[in-house]
Amino acid sequence: MATYNKRGYKPAKEKEGKEVTEDIKVLEKNSKTAEVFSTLDATASKTENFVAKNQRIIIGVVGAIALLTVGYLTYQKFVAAPKQDEAATEMFVAQQNFQKATDGVASDSLYKLALNGSEGKFGFIKIADEYSGTDAGNLANYYAGIAYLNTGKYTEAIDYLSKFKSDDIVLSALAKGAIGDAYSQNNQPKEALENYVKAAEANKNDFTTPRFLLKAGKTALALGNKADALKYFTDIKDNFEASPEAASIDVLIGLAQ
Repeated sequence: MATYNKRGYKPAKEKEGKEVTEDIKVLEKNSKTAEVFSTLDATASKTENFVAKNQRIIIGVVGAIALLTVGYLTYQKFVAAPKQDEAATEMFVAQQNFQKATDGVASDSLYKLALNGSEGKFGFIKIADEYSGTDAGNLANYYAGIAYLNTGKYTEAIDYLSKFKSDDIVLSALAKGAIGDAYSQNNQPKEALENYVKAAEANKNDFTTPRFLLKAGKTALALGNKADALKYFTDIKDNFEASPEAASIDVLIGLAQ
């Protein structure tokens, strides 16, 4: 009996208690892990069910995206690029006629050839229509607008120039300014002034900005808007004093005051 009461027996109970506690913790941990896996299994099962039920729709959407991508790349390679090259080739003769016209050689007849075509090649009108959506077709709108402006067809000039879009800071401003010129020649000074201001403010640069500020100022002065005219003239004097438009700006400022 004395041996039964020795100290060595108590640690065995403590050890047993610790092992039980650790076993409980392991069971709890395993239970939480099992719960997590159970949740994941349930989520996966729901996803699988969704995919199974909507398989045709999902395949259809993925297929449609793939077809659109392939179609776009195919269009760019086999349709858009060749169309652009073809338009540029067609426009070469029209551009030559346009350049000769701007140099002052039989201008009216050459502008008409540039518009309507010659030597078996399209003119700007046909190119703008047949190759709309290409860079050449867009540029044909600008050429056609300027050609119409120089042959006194102001309504047509406004129509074609309004269709022209460009990221080029100078060409974009020139197109807007040309619309202003067409309105001015068509005795529509308010519309002319509006477009001159747009041209001047479109992209600030030393070439087009003072040019259209001067036209805006003169048009505003003719309309009796001296305050606006003074603002445009002063802008030239303060910010573009080296430009040709600044040569007689003091006189114009005096008229606007």
